[in-house]
This record gives sequence, C-alpha cells and structure tokens, in this order.
Amino acid sequence: MKKALAAEFSKLLSLPTIWIAVVVGILVAPAIAVIRSFQELSEITKGVQTAVEYPIGFEELGFGVMGVIIVGIIAISSEYFTESEESGSGGRQMTTSLTANPSRIRFLLSKATAVATVSAILAIIAIILTMIVVQIILVEHAPALGITDISRLIGVVCYWVLTALLALGITILTRHAALPLAVLMLNSSVVTVTYLLTRITSLANYLPDMAGIRMFHEIEDAGSTLTPLGGGAVMTAWVAALLLIGTITFCRRDV
Repeated sequence: MKKALAAEFSKLLSLPTIWIAVVVGILVAPAIAVIRSFQELSEITKGVQTAVEYPIGFEELGFGVMGVIIVGIIAISSEYFTESEESGSGGRQMTTSLTANPSRIRFLLSKATAVATVSAILAIIAIILTMIVVQIILVEHAPALGITDISRLIGVVCYWVLTALLALGITILTRHAALPLAVLMLNSSVVTVTYLLTRITSLANYLPDMAGIRMFHEIEDAGSTLTPLGGGAVMTAWVAALLLIGTITFCRRDV
C-alpha cells in the first residue's frame, strides 16, 4: 500500500496541470477576498455602513474549490492519456498503472488518498492567505475570528476534500475530463446552477455542494434547515455513493 500511495503522489505531482490547480486553489479565494474587502472598506469609509455586513472570507473560500476540482479530475483523466503523447509508446497510462498495481480497489484507494491529501493542504493554505488579506485590508473592521470559528474552518477543509473526491468519483465514471470539468467548474462559478435550483425546489438543498457548503457558510434565503453537521453528512453520503458506484464500474469494465 505504501508503494501504491507513493506512486500516486508522484504521478499526481508530476502532472503539468497540477500546478494550474495549485495556483487556482491557492489564489482564487484570496483574490476575491481582496476585491470584496476593498468594497466593504469603501462603503465603511463613505459612511454607507458602519461595519462589515457579512462574514467576509468564508464565502470566498467556497469559490476556491475550483482548484481541487481540477485535482480530482486530472488524477483519473490523466490515466487515459496515451503514452505516445509523452513517450512515443502506443498504450494508455492506465495500462501501465494497473500492471504495476493489479488491485483496482487498492489503485483507486491510493488515488483517492493522494487527491484528499493534496486538496486538504491547498485548503489550509487558501484559508490562511484569505484570512490574512481580510485582516490586512480591513484592519479593525475585519470580522474577529474566535474559537467558534474553528469548526467552520475545519468545515472549509472538509468541503474542499469532499469536492475533490466528488470530482474524482464522477471522472472515474466518465473516464475523461471534459464533462466533469465543464459541469463542476460552471457550478462553482459566481452564480451556481444548484443554488438557482433551490429557488425552484427545496430538494436542491440536498445536492452535494449546497449541503456541504453549510459546513462553513450559512445561506439564509435557500429555505433549508440543514445544520453544518447535517450538511456535511449529506455531502459525504453523495461522495461515498459516487465513489462506490465508480469503483464497482471500474472493477467490472475493461480499461
């Protein structure tokens, strides 16, 4: 298992696209936080408002998941590249990977562990940078972070990891990056499709991203009574189901 894990970390970190994921994951949330912090500071300076009116920093971290979505997708989709693209041989990377690690379950478990670990690290870095820029720009106007916020920060990390594993699970089923990348990246943009669906039916609150984001961010007008713990449980169930279906499919089909 240790060799399989080492191999998956090595493959993931050797992909050129991983560095795009790292940059997006680390910089998107802080960049949005910078813009919104200056907007809030401007409103306070003009006297339009006397304090920051929402917990700035946490909402922005919800957009940073675009980086870990890329991580989850490329971890599997890269296995379906033909080696001729890099080495001149005619086979897929997947064939080579399964030759070195014949157990498909162990192969996927190692890959999921690598994806989760990298995503957790990116989340922690993004949290630190986002909260720092908010404090630097807003100074005394910045929302104070206390003991009660620790659970929310843990929720951010869990949300990022679960989102990456969700992307991994979908890509196991599709084999290629185009569909999961288009769907998940679009839904992680400024106006999410799943959020719009909550205006049509309250059942949309139980979709993975809408449930999971409640681990650290309250959506007041979505019409849901999900608690942070409940939201995390719902998202975990979605991810577990997708990974289970993906694993069964992967083990039964030809490479």
